[in-house]
Amino acid sequence: MRIVVGLGNPGIEYQRTRHNVGFDCVDRLARRVCDSQQTPRARFQALAVEGESKGEKVLLLKPMTYMNLSGNSVAEALRFYKLDATRDLLVIVDDIALPCGSIRLRMDGSAGGHNGLFDIEAKLGTDKYARCRIGIDAPGRVMQKDYVLGRFREDQQPLVDEALNLATDAAECWISKGISEAMNRFNRRGSDAPTTKEAPNSSAQKPAAKAPTPQAATQLPNASSAQPSSDAQQASPSPLPSRTPSDPTINTN
Repeated sequence: MRIVVGLGNPGIEYQRTRHNVGFDCVDRLARRVCDSQQTPRARFQALAVEGESKGEKVLLLKPMTYMNLSGNSVAEALRFYKLDATRDLLVIVDDIALPCGSIRLRMDGSAGGHNGLFDIEAKLGTDKYARCRIGIDAPGRVMQKDYVLGRFREDQQPLVDEALNLATDAAECWISKGISEAMNRFNRRGSDAPTTKEAPNSSAQKPAAKAPTPQAATQLPNASSAQPSSDAQQASPSPLPSRTPSDPTINTN
């Protein structure tokens, strides 16, 4: 069994934001490796679904704890399956240090200022786990919190779509062949990626048009009292409440 975790914040209002590219990548991976009739479940403080790629079983997770408490979900799943984080865990996350259109895989390393990775490291007691960073461009003169919780600009969207497809391919490679092979095949240097124009100097940056909400197989809401999390803001923990028809999903359709 392998575990692929996409990091993000739950709630429809945060779908397709820069901070949620980990969720978006896991959705794409689910459409490839999971049965379209399979219903995701509430497990490990996350939305979870099992799949298979080239004979290797994989668990896909979207933690519902909010970004800064992602380690709770990851640690719980690893303990349940008695897995080794060094070999069996891949975390997919956004990175403001990489340009849109690029990804970077690593077998270990620091959190790099990302609070989701920092919490995973703290809960696991190690930074020896694979991660795939998806570039979202630097905030420029826009406040970081506003930038990462905003949606991609029109000029960024085609580049991030390309990066998401590349990251999904890389995750499939990691499932069957491991991190070294995935790094050799899919790492792209930032200088190789296309560049976009810097955002205007405004904390009220105008986002690109909101993409339609994906069709949901099952849904888990966030508690109404919880707050969204960016790397500039610590969130409160949120228990898994009951289902409603308007909440995030792992989309296997």
